[in-house]
Amino acid sequence: MLVISYTGYTDKEVTITQSSAAIQVSLAIDTKALDDVVVIGYATVKKKDVTGAVAGINQQDIKSRPVTDALQAMQGKVAGVDITSNERPGSIGSINIRGIRSLTASNTPLFVVDGIPLITGGIENFNPGDIESIDILKDASATAIYGSRGANGVVIVTTKQGKAGRTTLSFSNSVKLENLVDNEDMFNASDYITFRRWAYYYAGLNTTTGISSYPRGDQPTLATDRTFFNATADPSAWANIAKGWASGSWDGSKVATTDWRGMVTQQSMTSDNVISVSGGSDKIKSYGSFGYLNNSGTIKGQSFQRYSGKASVDIEATKWLSFGSNISVSYSTQEYGQSTVNVSTIGTPAGGLYESARSLFPYAVPYDSTGARILFPGGDNSFKSVVDEWNYNRDQRVTLRAFGSMYTQLNLGSIFPVLKGLRYRMNFGPDFSYYRDGVYIDANSVANGGSTNYASLANNKTFSYTLDNLLYYDRTIGAHAFGVTLLQSQTAYSQETSSITGNGIPLSTQQWNALTTGTVTGAISTSSNIIQQQLLSYMARVNYSYKDKYLLTTSAREDGSSVLAQGHKYSWFPSAAVAWRISKEKFMKINWVNDLKLRLGAGVTGNSAIAPYATQGPITSLFYPYVSSNAAGSVPNSVLANQDLGWERTTQYNLGLDFSLFNRRISGSFDVYTSNTTNLLMQRSIPSVTGFTTTYANVGKTANNGFDINVSTINIKQKNLMWATTINASWQKEHIVALANGNQDDISNTWFIGQPIGVLYGYRALGLWHPGDSTASKGFNANGNSFFAGNVKVADVNGDNKIDPNNDRQILGWTRPRWVVGMTNTVTFREFDFSFFLYGRLNYVYNGGGEGEAGRSVTRQINYYTETNQNAQFQKPIFNAGNAPGDPYYAALGVYQASFIKIRNISLGYTFKNKTLGKSGISSLKAYLQMSNPGMLFSKIKYLDMDVVSPTWNRGITVGINASF
Repeated sequence: MLVISYTGYTDKEVTITQSSAAIQVSLAIDTKALDDVVVIGYATVKKKDVTGAVAGINQQDIKSRPVTDALQAMQGKVAGVDITSNERPGSIGSINIRGIRSLTASNTPLFVVDGIPLITGGIENFNPGDIESIDILKDASATAIYGSRGANGVVIVTTKQGKAGRTTLSFSNSVKLENLVDNEDMFNASDYITFRRWAYYYAGLNTTTGISSYPRGDQPTLATDRTFFNATADPSAWANIAKGWASGSWDGSKVATTDWRGMVTQQSMTSDNVISVSGGSDKIKSYGSFGYLNNSGTIKGQSFQRYSGKASVDIEATKWLSFGSNISVSYSTQEYGQSTVNVSTIGTPAGGLYESARSLFPYAVPYDSTGARILFPGGDNSFKSVVDEWNYNRDQRVTLRAFGSMYTQLNLGSIFPVLKGLRYRMNFGPDFSYYRDGVYIDANSVANGGSTNYASLANNKTFSYTLDNLLYYDRTIGAHAFGVTLLQSQTAYSQETSSITGNGIPLSTQQWNALTTGTVTGAISTSSNIIQQQLLSYMARVNYSYKDKYLLTTSAREDGSSVLAQGHKYSWFPSAAVAWRISKEKFMKINWVNDLKLRLGAGVTGNSAIAPYATQGPITSLFYPYVSSNAAGSVPNSVLANQDLGWERTTQYNLGLDFSLFNRRISGSFDVYTSNTTNLLMQRSIPSVTGFTTTYANVGKTANNGFDINVSTINIKQKNLMWATTINASWQKEHIVALANGNQDDISNTWFIGQPIGVLYGYRALGLWHPGDSTASKGFNANGNSFFAGNVKVADVNGDNKIDPNNDRQILGWTRPRWVVGMTNTVTFREFDFSFFLYGRLNYVYNGGGEGEAGRSVTRQINYYTETNQNAQFQKPIFNAGNAPGDPYYAALGVYQASFIKIRNISLGYTFKNKTLGKSGISSLKAYLQMSNPGMLFSKIKYLDMDVVSPTWNRGITVGINASF
């Protein structure tokens, strides 16, 4: 039996025999798409009966492009969901649903896998190949079913289950080759040498006399170059510079440029393999899979490996008893690359190995004349060599995750006919994770500013469980259909952590594996901790439908959180939503309208996402000398216990319209929403006379509003040709309504009443001061400023001829995009399919930090001011041995409009005909070729890829197959 399917069309089964010839199949447009089920939390409903704002992706969307985690598969596919990217192997981006609401508490959505809410982490440890569908609850009328845990939206993941029928074996394999692309050009050796000369010139310039103690950058001398470039500190680097002086006059073209960045990159290969088997009968269905992912990374020292397995079984023992379980296990090893701990240099190792390579002088060389590694190329003891850094700095992170979802269900109506429609279900979800982070930083590492080796070992074990008791009652009486869901749920979470660090590791081979007082020659320290918290919940929900066109959903949930203060742990979270299927009315018998539904919902959700024990006034242990021994004692914590701390609450309203037109050639939805969050959980300052400096309190308010659009069209449908397009877009704007001190702005945290939560606050750049501006600049200088030609000019907001932080800083823009858009086009011609996916974030600003131009460190290739280049974009360089920028307003030139639209993926696939497969035993086979991140379609910032917020990004080609037997 061959099953042929395509989005928007009904599946068709074709019986295949040995005598079957070529088969021509025509699929019919799916007129029952609204009967597809959607997971809404503790239950599933038909899509046509959904009353809240629910969207999602299916297995086909997940498989449309090879991804290492399911977050990548959702990016740009669901309106109202903003997901960022992360190119480091094994690391994931962030996700926000309909913006952010809280100032300091978590804004991360709740993840629910097979009915079990995850207490820790997301879905990055689950193999995307095991996921059947992902449904996202966006508005409060839908998320309130999860009460306090649904404040930031809910991502519901349904994994693959066994299906009745013949056993099916499936295999997928993809191989991706990637290379690192760098948008940021750096100065070559000659240009950087000139840049530093100008930096010295301006550092020695007397602005009164106009005379500098150093020569101009375009009038160099051999003697000053020897000083500028540490000739005696690194003779090898000076020998390279000296080539430019070989003829007696300067010729920068003779100086070789060292490609430090090329030394730390490599071609990455990612191999992703998944094998699965599914089958069963009406009584027993099972599914099992095994996956292996190996990503070598485009930067040396970075890699990621993951082994994953899943097993599920569903047993219908009798007509009244069924039970089943899902077990997912993953084990991963991430070689993070250059560690971010124990960094003690003034270079840029915290940005990673590639940034460390970028910071090295282009005129310096990696080896001396004997072939020995030069530790400080260029002679500056703040910039170490990156040669062999992957051997000197290692950060290995190992994660073991075991997650289970088990259920037992009693159909009481099958036992007692009078109870028809009544079911009891118990869900149990254990979740165990173990995380180990081992770090070794050799004295030769670029990230180590000392002379001893450093190592650390951190262990983190978590165990949590969720136990749900559910009662369902579903009945249909004439034109009335209703369902009742009752829930009692309890959740417990425990985390144990321990760490040990040591300086003076005698052997580099032991790394972090023998940190004891007997093996570590320097200081050693240890710590451990345990955290526990619980949640107890009760919930009731009623679904009602009349004549399949008037729909009502109401729910109420009570949550009790152990992290809140006594007497304030419990709170109710109600919701209600109504829907009207207008297309079912007699007056809407319009041929080109297939379905039209209007939705209106409101709900309240809560947030208790603060650290456990924060309300209890923790104490800090202290040991003090008493006679000849140490006695145990304690001192109060600086945080005052707030015995009135309660829930952060969000009230949201949503109005939506679902439509399907022209024989379902056009379908989609439109939602507009508004929300208000009160009693924000914040840490606020208090008078120190209390004996404390801060406390947690419920203060402040925020508001959010926006709209989501999702439209799918079938543009062309012919016998052998089809073109379909899916477009989704979302616009959102959040703002602060009140803060700890009412309507008073909190400038230190850049929180402003009426403004978005994330804003850039500073000086607005007006370009540079030029020689012709001397009259205007003198007016400022008379009031305490120091502005001269080549300095940054900023706006004088209050017009007092003086630039000061109290009067002249202003809001420059918001840091979160107002628009997030995505578009997928798919063209199918005979056995070929072609698609491309566009993704964009629009209307926001980014702070690039400006260009310090202190002259001591390397600067990217910029258009900077000099006596011969006065119409420049950036200010004049001023050398500073401490690497501090010489222009106090340089950062004002680093604010950019950050909008972009990029081509995320291009795919070409071929599905083999059954005739071609013959008697091979393969029931279906598809081969595909894809290109990921081929380039930007539009970008406001040319030197950065704002998808990953970095000048570097990976471009790759993937070859893969999907086969079933």
